[in-house]
Amino acid sequence: MAKPLRHLVLILGDQLNLDASALADFDPTQDAIWMAEVKEESTHVASSKQRSTLFLSAMRHFAETIKDKAWQLHYIHLDDADNVGTLAGELDKTIRKIKPQHLVMTAPGEWRVLQNLRAIAKKNILTLEVRDDTYFFSTVREFAEHAKGRKQLRQEFFYRELRQKTGILMDGKKPMGGQWNFDEENRGSFGKAGPGLLPPPMRFEPDTITQDVMRMVNAQLNLNPGSLTSFGWPVTRTQALEALHGFVQHRLPSFGLYQDAMWEGEVWLYHSHIASALNLKLLSPIEVVNSAEKAYQQGHAPLPAVEGFIRQILGWREYVRGIYWTQMPEYLERNEMLATAHLPEFYWTGDTDMACLRDAITQTLKHGYAHHIQRLMVTGLYALLLGVAPKEVHQWYLAVYVDAVEWVELPNTLGMSQFADGGVMASKPYVASGKYIDRMSNHCKGCRFNPALAIGENACPFTTLYWDYLNRHVDALAKNPRMLLQIKNLNRLSIDERNAIAAQALTYRPL
Repeated sequence: MAKPLRHLVLILGDQLNLDASALADFDPTQDAIWMAEVKEESTHVASSKQRSTLFLSAMRHFAETIKDKAWQLHYIHLDDADNVGTLAGELDKTIRKIKPQHLVMTAPGEWRVLQNLRAIAKKNILTLEVRDDTYFFSTVREFAEHAKGRKQLRQEFFYRELRQKTGILMDGKKPMGGQWNFDEENRGSFGKAGPGLLPPPMRFEPDTITQDVMRMVNAQLNLNPGSLTSFGWPVTRTQALEALHGFVQHRLPSFGLYQDAMWEGEVWLYHSHIASALNLKLLSPIEVVNSAEKAYQQGHAPLPAVEGFIRQILGWREYVRGIYWTQMPEYLERNEMLATAHLPEFYWTGDTDMACLRDAITQTLKHGYAHHIQRLMVTGLYALLLGVAPKEVHQWYLAVYVDAVEWVELPNTLGMSQFADGGVMASKPYVASGKYIDRMSNHCKGCRFNPALAIGENACPFTTLYWDYLNRHVDALAKNPRMLLQIKNLNRLSIDERNAIAAQALTYRPL
């Protein structure tokens, strides 16, 4: 008689680490692993071909690692003939077939997935043990304790707590260099001469497994956006480590100064390109931060660059995870500014006369990637100023970017970018006219629109919509001390100018 299965360990597509908490007590003599590729995870939002290929290829490579260890693995492929298309449905089938005594998993990255899996466990009268994700510096409980009694949740304060807790970039009890934050030194633009000779990005030629996935994605998900002609993301632990090393060696020293800069046609610049590897757990944030800190200690990279990068990992990532899990599920429905417009169709094609949007969206669809300023101050800014329903904006970001997992994407989109949570995350809406884009890039030089104009045929839609946004929300924004200067500038416009701006803004909104 076969020995009953003790634990069926559920491994999701963003949990590809052998030292996951779910595997901490794995016993190959009495436990098994379950992994499933299902169409729902690529269609509940129209997951781009780049994103779907990355997840599925990384999963298949991780499955090979498990097989090499001779661990029992139940793996469902997307194109299996009897695949029912949902995680819940496939788990239900597996439970009925192999009859495990318990289900175990590391905490997932999406509320929806957790609820679906819990429902299947309950249906089958099984316990589902959800363990803390140890690939973070903090727990959600620690963030909840930090948030208790605070009217506002600001990243800076949680970041400082984590610096003190971990000792990272600390000189005793004081921050290295005498200040916590070098943001003011990290806002450089390339100037008229441009970025010059840039270090090449670390890209990886698709192997046989990835090529098989690419063919399947093109066949099974042919209607999803984007293309696979340029696919080169790390899909294994070894590749992820190479990508990390390449960033630290060649781009980290200049990352800080130019992290907010943009340049037409330049996709990669000085950014790390490791967010997808981090979010799939091919890299741990601890080893990433340690690598950057070591670069500073060895004199390879300046403190402002290293602090700016570490703040994104130790500060921002930990903070948005806390926001997500303490605010869900209500957070998904937040719409503080009552935005109702539809996302413009050109977000799915890049077909627009606005040079900055065309560049950001085209590269997004081609590579599944855009850096944080392109997301916040180009694609995100336009949607915010236009008044697009935040849930539509969220669904687009979740669909198109290879590093998009809901726990990190949703707060960044709905809170930081769209101010739809009314200030839970950000102290003010990140609004700016076309002049900001002109200052931080060369996009406006080759664009038919003039960032200095708000009215007329050559007016920049960003500038028109900026003043229209302030005008539409003037009563609410006037209560925010950080918006007073912008409201003061708005009040200098005449009634006729405001009416002309409002009329022009209407022409940009999809019917």
